[in-house]
Amino acid sequence: MSALAGRLALVTGASRGIGAAIAAALRDAGATVVRVARTLAAGPHDGMHDLPCDVGDATAVARLAADVLARIGTPDIVVNNAGGFGLTPFERAEPAELARQLAVTLVGAFAVARGFLPAMRMRGSGVLVTIGSIADHVALPENTIYSTTKYGLRGLHETLAVEYRGTGVRCTLVSPGPTDTTIWDSVDPDNRPGFVPRRAMLRPADVADAVLFVATRPPHVHVDWLRLGPAL
Repeated sequence: MSALAGRLALVTGASRGIGAAIAAALRDAGATVVRVARTLAAGPHDGMHDLPCDVGDATAVARLAADVLARIGTPDIVVNNAGGFGLTPFERAEPAELARQLAVTLVGAFAVARGFLPAMRMRGSGVLVTIGSIADHVALPENTIYSTTKYGLRGLHETLAVEYRGTGVRCTLVSPGPTDTTIWDSVDPDNRPGFVPRRAMLRPADVADAVLFVATRPPHVHVDWLRLGPAL
C-alpha cells in the first residue's frame, strides 16, 4: 500500500518549482492532492485537483478553505509553500514590495493555517508543513525583504507548534537552502561572487522528499524543524 493512501493533502504555490514538486511527490505516495495557485485553472489535472486562489488575498483564502472543507474534506497534510522572492539592497528596497511579499508569504500562510487548522484540531490529527528558507535563520545581503517575510514565517511556525502541541496536529518548518528553480533566472548566480552555482543547488525534488519524509512519520513523531542545503 502507498505510504499516503487515503490521505488528503493541500499544497499552496503548487503551479511550479518547489510547490509543484511537493504536490507530485505527495500524489505519487498515494495522497489525494489539492493544488492551489493563482495561475491554475480549476479542475482535475495530472491526477490532482487544481483550485485557483491568490493566497495574498485573505478573503479569497477563507473562501477556498470553506469550499475544500465542505466539498472535499479536512486535509491530513497542508503545505504552506506560496511565497515571493527577490534580491534588493536595502536602500533600494521599497515598502510597497515588502508589503506585497508579506501579503503572500506571511499573511497568506497565516490565512491558510487559520482556514484549516481548527478542523484538523477538531479531528485530532494532521500535519502542517511550512516551507521556509535558509533566510529564515541566516542573514544574507540584499535579503531585507525576503528575510523579513521568512523570519516572520518561522515565528508563525514556532507559535503554532506550541499552541497545537498535544492536539494531534503537528507543525513542521522545512528550511531549504538555494534551490534551482526559475526564481534564479534574473539573478544569474553562476556569475555573481559568493552565490551558489545552479549546478550545485538543491533540486525541487530534494525539498519534496523532505516534505514527504515529514508527512509519512508515524503520529507519535514530531519533526519540528528540518534544514537542508547543498553539500558544498
